[in-house]
Amino acid sequence: MSGSAEAAAIEVTGLCKTFSQRKALDRVGIRVAPGEMVALIGTSGSGKSTLLRHIAGLIPADRLGGDIRVLGQNVQSGGKVSRDVRRIRSRVGFVFQQFNLVGRLTLLTNTLVGLLSRVPTWRSTAHCFTRAEKRAAMASLERVGIAEHAGQRASTLSGGQQQRGAIARAMVQRAQVILADEPIASLDPESSHRVLAALATLNREDGATVLVSLHQIDYAWRYCPRSVALKDGRVVFDGPTHSLTPELLRHVYGSSACWPAEGTSAPQAALTPPALHDARETQHGALSLFDHHCDPARAGCLN
Repeated sequence: MSGSAEAAAIEVTGLCKTFSQRKALDRVGIRVAPGEMVALIGTSGSGKSTLLRHIAGLIPADRLGGDIRVLGQNVQSGGKVSRDVRRIRSRVGFVFQQFNLVGRLTLLTNTLVGLLSRVPTWRSTAHCFTRAEKRAAMASLERVGIAEHAGQRASTLSGGQQQRGAIARAMVQRAQVILADEPIASLDPESSHRVLAALATLNREDGATVLVSLHQIDYAWRYCPRSVALKDGRVVFDGPTHSLTPELLRHVYGSSACWPAEGTSAPQAALTPPALHDARETQHGALSLFDHHCDPARAGCLN
């Protein structure tokens, strides 16, 4: 666990969750400092997804199941989710395994959904956004390398493109904490690297705290300086990713443990794919693409 005295972005203490008399989480405690990029590793059923959903306040812990604080705010305590959890969630981006984009809406509109906590209800209901808001969404799409698809329905995009759209939505949301639940589970290797590079860009350039659950140790090794390993609902390792050993991985994964391939870069050493750009370099391109997809004469509603 991080020993920094700095206020935690995520702080989980003594978290317990029981499903049908089975301990899904057993006294889990982790502390993530602002600006960290941390991998949650472990097998299916180890508790990774359950932990992320508790941190987001989507499900309550056991009655005496510990406490969770995010960005200094109480998310849940004593088995009760905070009444203010919606306000806290406005600062938290959740990237789901199955993308959670609305298939019939365009990629641009899906990205603009990240603004819903900050715009009036009537505008969000009608999908009406200002020119400045659309520009910001286009800039985010360009940063993750998919701005040329802004006018397409989400259902026509590949899995990797949809997942990068979900990350662009978190950029527009200006989320300070990103929780990513197996975001590359159904993607091919190239798409997986692009998605994790996009998360790393959000962490590095925007200062977002990222907690991402992964099956594959290769990706944790390459993108996340710190890893937390779960086994049977318990934390069995919390430390620098490069300190993981073959013996520990066999303990976590059993016979399916796979040591990173020879030559795999150390965490944070990965090169950003060419399709991912620095925010300072996207303005001209984003404006050009925006004018292509949107009527520049009015703020308008996106349908």
